[in-house]
Amino acid sequence: MSAPAPRPTYAAFFRIPHARHTFTAALIGRLSYGMVSLAVMLSVTEATGSYAAAGTVMALFGATSVLLSPVRAALIDRHGPRRALIPMASLYATLLATLATAAWRPGTPAPALGALAVTAGACTPPLGPTVRALWGEVIEDNRVLQRAYSLDGIAEEILFVSGPLLVGAVVQFAPPAAALALCALLVWAGTLAFVLSPAVAGVRPAVTKPVARPGRGRRFRDGRALLQPVVVAAGVGLSLGAVDLLVMAYATRHHHGNDVVAWVLAALSLGSALGGLLNGAVDWRTPARARLPLLAGGLGLALAAAGLAPGLGTLTVAVACAGFFVAPALTTSYLIADEAAPSGRRTQAGAWVNTAVNAGSAGGTAGAGLLVGHLPLGLCFALSGTVTVATGLLSVRQASPRPRGARGTARPAPDGPQSHSGPHAESSSHHG
Repeated sequence: MSAPAPRPTYAAFFRIPHARHTFTAALIGRLSYGMVSLAVMLSVTEATGSYAAAGTVMALFGATSVLLSPVRAALIDRHGPRRALIPMASLYATLLATLATAAWRPGTPAPALGALAVTAGACTPPLGPTVRALWGEVIEDNRVLQRAYSLDGIAEEILFVSGPLLVGAVVQFAPPAAALALCALLVWAGTLAFVLSPAVAGVRPAVTKPVARPGRGRRFRDGRALLQPVVVAAGVGLSLGAVDLLVMAYATRHHHGNDVVAWVLAALSLGSALGGLLNGAVDWRTPARARLPLLAGGLGLALAAAGLAPGLGTLTVAVACAGFFVAPALTTSYLIADEAAPSGRRTQAGAWVNTAVNAGSAGGTAGAGLLVGHLPLGLCFALSGTVTVATGLLSVRQASPRPRGARGTARPAPDGPQSHSGPHAESSSHHG
């Protein structure tokens, strides 16, 4: 009887040829996504002197970036990362640089800035989904893939915390448009370094790949295999969007400064990073599709409990506990989507989950904004948490066993070394 294979650590991922270079290059490009929202907002405000114009431009930029993500991901799958990402990133960076130039001095008409922002958003390179799809292609051991997805989600949390800080540092000595120009440089340089990696060179476009097994392709096309992770991702995004605004409302009503908001939201990110590290280190014996509703439920209950916080300290602890479920829920959603996707469609599968997160975040912010002026703050927290719990319950009906043998025999089933499931993750529109 052969001894069981040793459990891989996070270091096993970085021992994969070219993984370190590829991972770092993608992070450089994705740092731009952590900066761009604030950079666009500040640049348009400076150029037009209108918060309303800045909000409208930002909403249009976000809408085209998020809603067209699956379309751009389909181009990646069809033509391969090298042929699709380089022109996409070049056009996106050029449009951001043009927007930065137009916003450098006050007086540029808001419609012109909006047109540039909308066009740039439509060209946003889907680096996050592409990176996760790449790991699905090159990593054979599902336990190592689980670690890779966890690291990706944790890194993204760090990027979306450090991005606004970098924008803040730039605007201390230069106009906000300079931060927007830096976004253009980062995304172009990072994408170029990523696609030139030897690991990316081995990824073939879908048009050159063998046709996937009919059963698996049908499951993807009719959407049932993707419905569970997409529904839960939307619920997680709703929580993230709601909690940002609700924490701001809490600080205002209790006469705290804006620095308090930053610290509470930092606790959310810290909790998410810790949860992601733990989730990725465990070889789960419970299938991913069974874990996912539990993670959504834990997030919703913690968010509801935050509404009962009597003071700032307990609110911070409750928000950190909510964050503990964020990265595990998202990384598990991404891994399920990857397992459900037929060969040559992995980027699209991840993009649908990413779109759900971002759309849910926008809806959560809008919904919380409508409720917070009419209902007690604790009830607003409870309602936001209840919706997230409901998405978890709804997703139970969509859980179904993974088709066996869809990826060949080299990789163990996703339920473990012999029987464990792997998670994993991004975070998005927060996530890019």
